[in-house]
Amino acid sequence: MRRSVQIAALGLLCLALSGCDQLPGKPGPEPEVPRPDAVLSFTTLYRQSCAGCHGDDGVKGVATPIGLPEYQALVGDAALRNVIANGVPGTSMPGFSRAVGGTLTAQQIDALVRGVRSTWSKGNVFSGVHPPAYADATPGDPVAGAKVYDDSCARCHGKVSGPVGRDGSVLNTSFLALVSPQMLRTTVIIGRPDFDKPGWRSINPNHALSDEEIRDVVAFQLSKRSPTPGQPYPLQPNYAPHSGGKP
Repeated sequence: MRRSVQIAALGLLCLALSGCDQLPGKPGPEPEVPRPDAVLSFTTLYRQSCAGCHGDDGVKGVATPIGLPEYQALVGDAALRNVIANGVPGTSMPGFSRAVGGTLTAQQIDALVRGVRSTWSKGNVFSGVHPPAYADATPGDPVAGAKVYDDSCARCHGKVSGPVGRDGSVLNTSFLALVSPQMLRTTVIIGRPDFDKPGWRSINPNHALSDEEIRDVVAFQLSKRSPTPGQPYPLQPNYAPHSGGKP
């Protein structure tokens, strides 16, 4: 009897030892949390770095809707990579490259570019129509742009000299302080289909906007920028912020 108990105990011990590798909570051969620079999953990188501004699916965010096939058809790989790596100075779009103080490696930026393309690019979505160029360095005429604005934008945003329209003002100085000239141009071209807002082909009820009209209306918007955005009055030349002591 005693010998049987000893054999049974020995068997249980062997079984326990053989199952050590299966114990819950035992660390695996790889680190539980990967190094940040080892993450190359597009889903993870996009969620951590992009979704907060551009939206979970690349649309309906406060920033450029990079998930729209129209945007993907408009922007080239080099421009897309440059914006991700270096950001857009003067706006809320930061640069993510380590070369400019960001957190992503060149391989991670490449993974974002590839992921954005493979996830949202649908080829030519402009029905055979050649869209305007993504960028245009030719200066526009803000005076002519005011007429383009009234003819094409006032239905939703209100006339230049009238009250603000139902979709809010895109001439508001606070808004204009947050966006780049390129974002204004991109929005005029592709619209915001994620919010049912038309682009250059149908924003004017009578005709598609020409390259010149696009340049002019963007120049008009930029002419409404203010050195003191959001304030009804300019700062005084000798103004200094009040520090809490006596004035």
